[in-house]
Amino acid sequence: MRLVILGQSRKKEGSLSTIKAILFDMDGTVFDVPYNWSHIKTRLNTGGEPVLSFLNRLKEPERSQKWRILIEIEKKATQKAVLKEGIKSLMAFLKKKKVRTALVTNNSMDNVRYLINKFGLSFDRFLSRESGLWKPSGAPLLAVIKDFQLNPEDCCAVGDSLFDVRAAKEAGIPHVFILGKDGDAFSALDVKVFSSVSTLQHHLARLFSTPD
Repeated sequence: MRLVILGQSRKKEGSLSTIKAILFDMDGTVFDVPYNWSHIKTRLNTGGEPVLSFLNRLKEPERSQKWRILIEIEKKATQKAVLKEGIKSLMAFLKKKKVRTALVTNNSMDNVRYLINKFGLSFDRFLSRESGLWKPSGAPLLAVIKDFQLNPEDCCAVGDSLFDVRAAKEAGIPHVFILGKDGDAFSALDVKVFSSVSTLQHHLARLFSTPD
């Protein structure tokens, strides 16, 4: 396995048949991981603030203490993660179509390595929170797009949360696909929701075969 680790206005939407890269979220998208973020935020006493932003504005020693708590929670959850059904088929399909792939996550690189090695997956690029960039900012996605030497309209994003949608929109990525059962949660947003990886792959296969 080869790991390549990376340390704005929206343009006219392009055709999916010209997409050159797909940027994936990790937890909840590529892997099913048993996180209870409401419980985690309560335990860390974030006051509802996004976890990473909250931790990084704390002063010592509280900052280090709470980071240790989060890292331990993440480690235990990661060890229980399972590969989402259909992911290997989707990755093989994208490789055949010569579409580059990236894994962009707010999780740690240690957990990325653990899951990629455990399940034998391969992506062209990886970006984790050690880069200093994290969602819902569009910055981590833009960093990958820049590294690929592409434009946002050359890409699409696949995620499972509102953070993923916000990040993709801020980055100017025109095509945003959500994996999840609750389509109503995204009904007011310009995204497509798929109940399974296989239905997403079928959608992509149909669109990639459509002439410009």
